[in-house]
Amino acid sequence: MSDENTKEARSLFEQVGGKPYLQKISKRFYDKLYNHPWMKLYFKNTRQEVIESQQVDFMTGALGGPRIYSGRMPTEAHTHIHVTPEVFDLREKILIETLREENAPPELIDRWIKIENAFKRQIIKSSVDECKKRWTTDEILAFDNPESPIIQNQYRKVG
Repeated sequence: MSDENTKEARSLFEQVGGKPYLQKISKRFYDKLYNHPWMKLYFKNTRQEVIESQQVDFMTGALGGPRIYSGRMPTEAHTHIHVTPEVFDLREKILIETLREENAPPELIDRWIKIENAFKRQIIKSSVDECKKRWTTDEILAFDNPESPIIQNQYRKVG
């Protein structure tokens, strides 16, 4: 078997370095989200280590590694979050930026984004009214982008 055939037989998960590589990407990605002035609001009730671990486990299976993820599917996990197209697109932009910073091969970037986009229609909500609590203690997470020109104008009028 040639080296090329061997490479094709290996999963993308193995080709990029397995779980340690995904952990490195996940850590950098969530560091950015948890420090972003707007995006961090969506994670205020979730410990960063937990979400990093869930992301790694989910992507491990999605990229051809062992299927070890046992959490909620993204559609179910985001019912209480008002994910707008702007939120989804910003998150994707930060993810792509992170993947590039970690020198991810184009095949990984393409595959990861395809996986993310497979859930896009189910996760994005047109209004807060579409949000549903998962548990009675859940908070509906919906935040205006503080950098939006519309919000900036509202602050100027008030202040």
